[in-house]
Order: sequence, then C-alpha cells, then structure tokens
Amino acid sequence: MAEDNTVLRPFTTFNFEVIFINPDDKETPVCEAEFSECDGLEMSIEPKTIREGGNNGQQVHLAGPTSYGQLSLKRGMTKRRNKGAYDLWRWFEEVQKNPGLRLNGEVIMYSSVRMDKKEVSAKFKLIKCMPVKLKAPALNAKEGQVAIEEMQIAYESVTFMNV
Repeated sequence: MAEDNTVLRPFTTFNFEVIFINPDDKETPVCEAEFSECDGLEMSIEPKTIREGGNNGQQVHLAGPTSYGQLSLKRGMTKRRNKGAYDLWRWFEEVQKNPGLRLNGEVIMYSSVRMDKKEVSAKFKLIKCMPVKLKAPALNAKEGQVAIEEMQIAYESVTFMNV
C-alpha cells in the first residue's frame, strides 16, 4: 500500500478578497476590495412536509424554494488608489440612479500559507449583487479608520467553486 504524504492545510477564513464584476464587461473588475470580516455566504432550502394518508408514523420531506443570505462586509478598503478608492460608493450611487444595475461577485479565500496570494483555497461566486447598505466609519482625526465600516449586499444566488 502506497503512503500518502500529502499535508492538508487547515481551511482558514482570515485571508480573503472580494471582487465585483460587471457581467457585460468581464475583463475589468468594477471593484476589488479586502475586508476584515465577511459574513452571509449562506443558502437554505425550505422543506415541504407531506404526510401520506394512513401512514401516521412517517412524513416525507420535499425540497422547497432556495433562499439566500445577505453578504455583510465590515471594515474594508478597495485595492486601487485614486480613482478606485471609492468604487463601492460609486456603485451604490449608480444603483440609486439605475435600480436594475447588478454586478456579479466573487469571494476568494486564500491558503493560510500564502506569500503572494497565488494559492486559492476556495471561491464563492455571487450572481446579481445589489448593494443595500453602505456605512462610513466615524470621522475621527485621532484614528486611522478604514474607508468603509460596513457594506451589505443582496445577491440572487451563490455557488461554491472548488479549486
């Protein structure tokens, strides 16, 4: 029997990046950002319970509609300087002008042993994202706060992309 000497790394959550892409222009990301917290990558299926007549000891569960969470990003900054520093703010403003505007997104988790962000551990693809909340940090000259305190994003579906 051959030995498998593969070292499995822990699946950690502290190295991640969020990218938003216009579905019409997949080459140029609208925004690339990093946040200290990312929550809300979730989906749930509402079961439909059916009881068969005469079978009182058992019930049948059928898969009902799938619902998705709301992505919550906290304490973040965009990667690009100058023009890109306010990409998330601009996206929020554009949705106010054009309520049908949607972007696709990716949450990319990197390996805990990364040196230059080349080793991707997992990727989540978000379809038809819309910003629903954007909160700036408290303005305080003594503290060097980040540009975005919190951003919440609604999405229509999420897919786990195994890499």
